[in-house]
Amino acid sequence: MTQEELDAMMNGEIDNIDGLEEDSSAEIEEEPAPSEDSQETGLPPGYNDDTSHQWPLPATDENKMVHQLDDVTKESEEKATEIFDIIEIISNDLMDKEENISNVIEVIGSNIELFTTLSEKFPEVEAFKTQLEKNESALHDANETLEMLQNSGDSIMNVMDIMQYQDIHRQKIERVINVMRALSKYMNTLFEGKVDDDKRVSSATHIAGDTHNDVASTDDIEALLAQFGN
Repeated sequence: MTQEELDAMMNGEIDNIDGLEEDSSAEIEEEPAPSEDSQETGLPPGYNDDTSHQWPLPATDENKMVHQLDDVTKESEEKATEIFDIIEIISNDLMDKEENISNVIEVIGSNIELFTTLSEKFPEVEAFKTQLEKNESALHDANETLEMLQNSGDSIMNVMDIMQYQDIHRQKIERVINVMRALSKYMNTLFEGKVDDDKRVSSATHIAGDTHNDVASTDDIEALLAQFGN
């Protein structure tokens, strides 16, 4: 029953309440059952990808802001630690290879000295000249490899320096979290009341001047009539 119909009944314009209730019930459309997507995801009825822009996000663990930021900082720190561990392993491997290639360069240098002496004393022996040329080429390649390993080591150090900013970003997010929590506590304190919610008078569903069409139940009508009868 709408407010207009209730007013008409109180003014004596309507006598048949039962018939009025049947008419009102016929006008009330049955609410659609929650969609299967809503039942599966636990979202409010009617909330889906097509209508999500019409609703505020439900207060689930996936949408709680501080909860999400806490997860971001935790996961970010964990992944950063994993990256640092991998980088450290790579850096240690590069240092080991630098030491190995340095030993190879030392051996090749000794071979070059030997074949240089042999080539000078025995110029007619072509094998000494050939081995000298091969060792000189190998020394050139080994020096290039050593330089590449050293440059890679420097790049690894630069990566580790850059990764330090991740910790700064984490601290910034944690500062935002602290501010949000402080604001939340402040707002809760600001809206505190002296009366417990369960002791408060229930809110009116319809106030004079409202334009909505909330219907009155049979119990509401009987209680209203009883008040007028007294």
